[in-house]
Amino acid sequence: MPGWAAYWPSASGPFAEPMNEIHKAVFSDSLASADWGESTIATGDLAEAITRLKHERSDGYLLAHGGARFARSLVATGLIDEYRLVIHPVVLGAGERLFMAPLTIEPISTTVFSGGAVAHVFAAHP
Repeated sequence: MPGWAAYWPSASGPFAEPMNEIHKAVFSDSLASADWGESTIATGDLAEAITRLKHERSDGYLLAHGGARFARSLVATGLIDEYRLVIHPVVLGAGERLFMAPLTIEPISTTVFSGGAVAHVFAAHP
C-alpha cells in the first residue's frame, strides 16, 4: 500500500482517477492508518471483513490485489466468486504457490495482450 499511495495520487492516465476515487480496504498487520484518499484499514478476521465488505457494496463486487500469501488467505475463506489471473511472460525464479489445494473452477474467458501477457478468468464453484 505505501508504494501505491505514493504513486497514484499524482499519476496521470486512464487508471489514475478510478484508482484515487474507489474505496480501498487495506488488510495489514502493520499499518495503523491509510493516508490515501478513500482508504481504510480492515481489521479482525479476514472472512468476516470480506463478508462485511461484500454486503456494504451495492453490487457486491470486490477486487483484491496482493501477494501470494494474501491470495492464499483469501482462497482459504471460500468467499471468492471469480479468479482473474494475469500471467506475464517474465521468469523471476522460484515463486510461491498460489493454490495449496485443488479448486473447482470453470474457465470463462482468456485475453491475450500484445506484450505477451495473458489474462484468464475463472468462475469459482464451491
